[in-house]
Amino acid sequence: MSSKPRLDGDIQPGPPRLDVERFAPENRRRLSAPGLRTFLAISDLWGLSEEQRRLVLGLPSRSTFHNWAKSAREHRDITLDVDVLIRISSILGIHQALGVLHANEADAVAWLRIPHRATVFGGHPPLALIVSGTQDGLLAVRRFLDAARGGLYMPPNELDHDFSPYSDADIVFS
Repeated sequence: MSSKPRLDGDIQPGPPRLDVERFAPENRRRLSAPGLRTFLAISDLWGLSEEQRRLVLGLPSRSTFHNWAKSAREHRDITLDVDVLIRISSILGIHQALGVLHANEADAVAWLRIPHRATVFGGHPPLALIVSGTQDGLLAVRRFLDAARGGLYMPPNELDHDFSPYSDADIVFS
């Protein structure tokens, strides 16, 4: 039996309580249109086709996708399912991590499109996982980038072969 802490410091037996507020319709409605607008802008930047966009969002019908997009662009209220919001959140996290790891957007988009030897990608471009239609694919890319952004060691690539480590003399304090 698991336990959860209470405010008074005592341990209360039972499973951790689900944060119902986070999934409440009002909260999903508040996040849906702005999240979808941002997703559409990122999709434009990445050059995703309509089919790829729909796959990322869990393959809604074409009419549903177009209704969502139209409503979001017109700043009307929509309420997306938790699954769709998790998928959008993953895209936002991937985009943010790419912005941290790459000097410009062109390099970030190029990284998505080139094949990678990292085990998680199996020699395929990260974009292939992103548009696979599964949450697992999205989350795998996001976790990989979050780990890289956090400084987790990754095997050297071609650019690293001739790199010489910095010395103390290379560090400048101003």
